[in-house]
Amino acid sequence: MSDFSDEPIPELKNPQGIFKTGDLSLQIQGEIVPIVDVHLGQNQSIYFEHHILLWKNPKVRLGIKSLKGAARRVFAGLEIFISEAHGPGNIAFSREAPGQIVVLKLERGQTVDVREHQFLLATSNIDYNFFFQRGLVNILFSRSGGLFIDRFEGKKEGGLLLIHGYGNVFEKYLAPGEVLDVEPGAWLWKDSSVKMETVTALQSSGGILGAIGVMLGGISFTLNRFIGPGRLGLQSMTYHPPAPEGATQVGGSSNV
Repeated sequence: MSDFSDEPIPELKNPQGIFKTGDLSLQIQGEIVPIVDVHLGQNQSIYFEHHILLWKNPKVRLGIKSLKGAARRVFAGLEIFISEAHGPGNIAFSREAPGQIVVLKLERGQTVDVREHQFLLATSNIDYNFFFQRGLVNILFSRSGGLFIDRFEGKKEGGLLLIHGYGNVFEKYLAPGEVLDVEPGAWLWKDSSVKMETVTALQSSGGILGAIGVMLGGISFTLNRFIGPGRLGLQSMTYHPPAPEGATQVGGSSNV
């Protein structure tokens, strides 16, 4: 019998129960296209990509979170508006796509990296930043040479970070020095301790196929390589970028 003990472990369903931090509580509802329903206390706030808002209590106040390096995000085609919600009241979010939701609790100083456009929301006691990693394969976007990655870090009291994975979500713990090669669209999040690089798994060879490859500009198969230690989150569906920044959304304008 084959031993699958070292393979990534699937998350068989969305997280159950109620998650709390401070005077905030949230729960995941639905199976195929799940939502996150958040109850904000008087002194709690969250931030999120604005186009994923589903509904809210009229008492919940919305605002815009200031971002450093906004110009770089514009040229990269990323969100330049990160919205904030301030309690009290309920507010709900959905990525409007089939998948599963990951709930990560970040303690003080703990950092995780998330592929762009896939974080749902984070509590205000988590710091947010982003960086561009050159040389990382990203077959899902027109730009080349690298990939923007969102980075989240728990502050003194820690907080919650929620991520949407397309299809089913899997998690793999990589031991120190352990390596896993992943199709570029399949990785979802990772501990910041996990290193990333690009490897070529296949190149055009001789013979008739090699000749065709040369005529077409070359045939290659590139993967993202992850090196432990740390956790690595994977998704089974290809990532779908959201509507372009500034596009009109159903129910209003994205400029809110």
